[in-house]
Order: sequence, then C-alpha cells, then structure tokens
Amino acid sequence: MTRLVSLGVILGLVAVFGLLSLRVMSSFLLPLLLAAMLVVIFGPLHRWLRDRLPTPEWVAAGLTTLFVLLIVLVPLFLLLSRAGGEAVAMLRTPDGLKLDANVLGGLVDSVNNATGLHLTAEGVNAEVRKLAEEWIGPIAARTPVVIVKLVIGLIVMTVALFYFLADGRRMFAAVTRLVPLDARYQWQLLEEFEEVSRAVVSSTLLAALVQAVLAGIGFSVAGLKGVFLLTLLTFFGALVPFVGAAAVWGTASLYLLFFVKDTWTAAGLAAWGLCVVSTVDNIIKPIVLHGQSKLHPLLALLSVLGGVGALGPIGIFVGPIAVAFLQAALTMLQTELDHFSGVPASVAGAEQVPAAGVAQTPSGRVKSS
Repeated sequence: MTRLVSLGVILGLVAVFGLLSLRVMSSFLLPLLLAAMLVVIFGPLHRWLRDRLPTPEWVAAGLTTLFVLLIVLVPLFLLLSRAGGEAVAMLRTPDGLKLDANVLGGLVDSVNNATGLHLTAEGVNAEVRKLAEEWIGPIAARTPVVIVKLVIGLIVMTVALFYFLADGRRMFAAVTRLVPLDARYQWQLLEEFEEVSRAVVSSTLLAALVQAVLAGIGFSVAGLKGVFLLTLLTFFGALVPFVGAAAVWGTASLYLLFFVKDTWTAAGLAAWGLCVVSTVDNIIKPIVLHGQSKLHPLLALLSVLGGVGALGPIGIFVGPIAVAFLQAALTMLQTELDHFSGVPASVAGAEQVPAAGVAQTPSGRVKSS
C-alpha cells in the first residue's frame, strides 16, 4: 500500500513539474524543434567528420554547426540585402509608392458616379496615410521586440544544434532509460521523426522555391519593378500556408488594375497566380511528403494545413510529425493487442511494415541502420 501511495505521489510530481517545465520551455519549442530537424538533415555530415577527424566529438559538432550557419545565414543575409536595396530604391523614386493623382482622381470619380458619394482624391490620400500610420506604427514599435526574439531563437537553435550533435547519443540513451516504452518502439518513433522531418523540410522549401520562381516569371512578364524583391517576398510568404504567395501576386494584380490601369495584364497575372503559382503548392507538398514518408498524400496535405490552423507557423512541422506518430502509435497498439490476444508473433509481424532503416538484432533489440 505504501508503495502505491509513493507511486501516486511520484506520478503527481511528474505531472505537475512536467506541465511547469513545458510552460517554461514553450517559447523555445520552435528553435529546439528546428535544431532537431537540422540534426536529422545534417547528421550524415557530422558522422562523416566525426569518423575522419582524430579529434574530440565536440570538434566535429562545432564544424557541422558552423557549416549549417554559413549555408543558411550567409545566403539569407545576401538575399535580404539585395531585396532591401530594391525596396529603398523604390521608396526614393518620385512615384515609387505614391498614389498617382490622375489615376486616383479617375478612380474616385468612377466611385462617386456609381455610389453617389462625394469623395475627393485628397481625402482618400489622407485616409490612406492615416490607415498606414495606424498599421505601420504598431508594427514599427514591435519591430525591436521581434528582432530580439528572433536573435534569441537563433542563439537557442544554434546552441541546441551543437549539443544535439555533440551529446545526442548520450541524451537519447538517457531518455530511453527514463521513458517506460519498449526500446524497439522508441527506435520506431525516432525513425518516424527522421523520415517526416526530412520530408517536411524538403517539401516546404521546394514548394516555396517553385512558387517564387513561377511568381517571378509572372512579375517579369507583367513588367513590374522590383521583381527580385517581389520574388523573395513570395518565397517567404509561400512558407506559411493560408498567407502564401497569393498575398504578393494578389497585391501586385490590384496595383496593376487600379494604379497602372492595365486590366488585361492584371487579369493575366491574377490568373497565373491562382491557377499556377498557388496551385503548385498543393501538388508538390503531398507528393514529396508521401514519397519520403509513410503519410498518405491526403493525410500529408491535411496535416500541414490543419497544423498551421491549430498551432500557427510551427504547425507546418508539428502537424505531419503528430500524424506520423499517431500512425506509429496505432501500429504499436495493434502489436500489443495481438500479443495479449495470443496471436503468434510471426503472424502479427507479417501484417506490419517495418520502419525504414530499422533492423532487429539477434537479441531482440532494434537498431538504426
């Protein structure tokens, strides 16, 4: 009886402090998850360095981390610098972001004739400036906070990446001893995480890149200025479902329609964006996710869209992982139910598809190949 009471107290402590720790670490979950995914993607490079360098393991981990930072941050910095230069050049031109008075006057006259209102171009400009101040003001005020959070997240991700590479095996061994789950199931979950991580990262980046290239072709054909800036904005927008590339090509189409007064070009760009740019995202992601993981194409699409709807941008990664883990957990449950119902292991095993890269040792334990 005393042991049962002690066990109950221990479970209560685990639950309370587990929830408290989750609350404390919640703001770092995305950097930690990204670090874990980078470990999966660049793990082969780390193992290659570790096996060939006669140095401590932390040296290989440090070199791998430096390599990741260089190939991610340097190109990103260069792209943002060029896009920022184009944005500044547009702002400095006399008619860069100003509303053309002649076009605006004609638009106001059309609206007045259709609705009976008495709008003026000056009044519309004043209202637009007021809305811009109301929107841009809070954004500008939050910019330093956002930058600080991004820097902290980058630091946490970098440090976590280094320690995951340097001490990953010891960390995983410690976790496997603490988690009351059979070792083969733990390896199966790890394999699922590796597969889905690679699939999510590759599908998201590939879809965003293809959308940006296609949108850039449309911007160039439409004769818009700052094509590189618009293409880069499309790439980053395409990384976030529901926002997507439509926020960029849609705005560009409206600009062509109302300010350039080029109806056919605006309609062509809108049709290109709707039928090609935004549609290709729903084709590439399910195909890549299905090809690199065990997720059905429909489940792959719904897991990404539903994950973003429920959790925000982090749902891009968490959604497919959660669905893959559910599939793995259901397979484990079926195995255990077959065991308790007396189904022979050979029959139960024949009905299951082993995880890719997982092999069973003669002792019955499971190892990653």
